[in-house]
This record gives sequence, C-alpha cells and structure tokens, in this order.
Amino acid sequence: MAAKSSPPPPLSPSVTFGSAGLGGVGAWWLVHPFNTIAVRMSLANASGGDGKIPVKENMFKFTSKIVKAEGVGSLYKGIGAGTLRQVFYATSRFGLFETFRDFIASKRDGKVDFTTRIVAGAAGGACAAFISCPAEVSLVRMANDSAQPADKRRNYKNVVDAFRRISSEEGIGAFWRGSTPFITRCVIVGCFQVGTYDQFKQYFSKSLELPINSVANVAISANLASLIYSFVTMPLETSKNRMAFQRPDPVTGQLPYRSIVQTLNTVIRVEGVRALWNGYFPYYGRCGGHTVGMFILVEEIRRQYRNYYDLW
Repeated sequence: MAAKSSPPPPLSPSVTFGSAGLGGVGAWWLVHPFNTIAVRMSLANASGGDGKIPVKENMFKFTSKIVKAEGVGSLYKGIGAGTLRQVFYATSRFGLFETFRDFIASKRDGKVDFTTRIVAGAAGGACAAFISCPAEVSLVRMANDSAQPADKRRNYKNVVDAFRRISSEEGIGAFWRGSTPFITRCVIVGCFQVGTYDQFKQYFSKSLELPINSVANVAISANLASLIYSFVTMPLETSKNRMAFQRPDPVTGQLPYRSIVQTLNTVIRVEGVRALWNGYFPYYGRCGGHTVGMFILVEEIRRQYRNYYDLW
C-alpha cells in the first residue's frame, strides 16, 4: 500500500504528449457545438453588414434559430479543423507544460511552486498557439461560413480544402492572421487555467477532503478555473475571431482589423463594450466542458497505461 501512495514514476515523452492529444481530441468532440455557437455569436455583429446589428437573443434562442434554419449538423461545421487544432494544440500545450515544468524544477532542486506552473503554462500556451494557428483560422472560417450571404461564403469542403485554398488564394501568412490575440489569449489561459486549477484542487482537497485527482475534484476545480479564464480571455477571443474571419475592403483593399488594440477599440466604438463578450456562455461551455473532459480523459488514459504496464 505504501508504494501505491507514493508519486508515480514519470511517463515517457511519447506517452505524455500522446495522452494530452488524445484527451484534447476526445473532449473537443463533446464541446464542438459550443464552439460553433460561440464563434457565430461573437461574429454576428460583424456579419450584419455595417457591424451595428446587436445580438439580442440568448444562447438558447440563437442556437434554436440556427438549428431550425440549417439543421443540427450545422453545429458540427468545422469539426475536422477543430480536431486537427487539438492534435496540435492540446498535444503540444499540455505536453510542453509538463516538459517546461520539469525542466524548471530540475534547475531549482526539484522545487515546483505556483510561479513555476504559471511560467510553464504561459510558455507552453504560447508555443502551442503558434503551432496550431493554421487550424484555428480554418476552424473559425468553417464554423461561421454558413452564416454569411450566399455570395460571400467561402464554401470550404473540408479542412484539407480550407488549407489548400487559404494558402493558394491568400498566401501562407493568412494562417497567422489573428495570431497575436490568439497567442496572447493562450498565454493568459495557460496562466489562469493552470494556476487557478491547481489552487482549487489543493483547496478542495483540504476543505472538502476530496482526493486530489478524483473525478469530483477535477470537475469542480476545472469548471471554476474555466469560469475565470473564459471571462478574462473572451475579448481576446472576439479579436481573434474578427481578425481570422475578416476580408479586405473591396475598394481600398485594407483589412478592417489590424491589431489587438485597434480591433478592441473598433468593436467598443462601433458596437459597445458588451460586444466583446457576445457568445460568452457558449464560450464558457466550450472552455469548461473541454477542460473538465480533457483533464479527466488524460488522467484516465495515463492511469490505464500505468496499470497495463504496472508502472506504479
């Protein structure tokens, strides 16, 4: 029994990265409809022609109108791009977080504290965001394409077709359009999610006597962490969506959104501050559902791997 209570031995890099990717993909399949709704609510004002048509429906009415008009399958538009995004993003983000965390700890005599986790989370989030930007741009465009007038739709057949057409029609640089708010958002997510998630787990372990890696503790802690980081990062998500989905002005050839600050200022000036949080509840559903599902799946995959190979 003593051996069971001691920390498990470290996993190989392939298992660490592989389990992170599998957990991220599995959880994404559950929350993809929330992402579709969040993106479409976030872009609804910009898609309204002059950008001054506010979204007045709540999440349920907004979703109901989409389903009635386009069918349930429309909520899964871009699932291929979303899956590909997780292959790159979840695999590298959580794999790199643990790699960076362990590297920093090795330079500090094995010490792992709150600061170490924040630094590792931010660095892992930034690297993963840059790697997964092409899939993110494709995901945003495919998720919102059917909301456009017929003559303005890009009509990508699938994620491969999206990659091919974006690169040939707009150049490779278009894949990193909106990368600054996306990377900034992922750095903040890395800090807030990892830091607060770990802090909540420690708190509930002591106050409610929940085992540190139990499903209940993971679910509660992940949901609370998601509530915080989703609210903080929603304006950056809105900026990223606007910059990724935009088209050049047909007369001037200029892009309407050129930087984080300029995009935020434009949205606030034209649509009001609240527009930065359009689609917040489905965005939180995506963040919370994906975080809970991913952490649970990753822990279970690693537990089964250790049991199978008797690594405890």
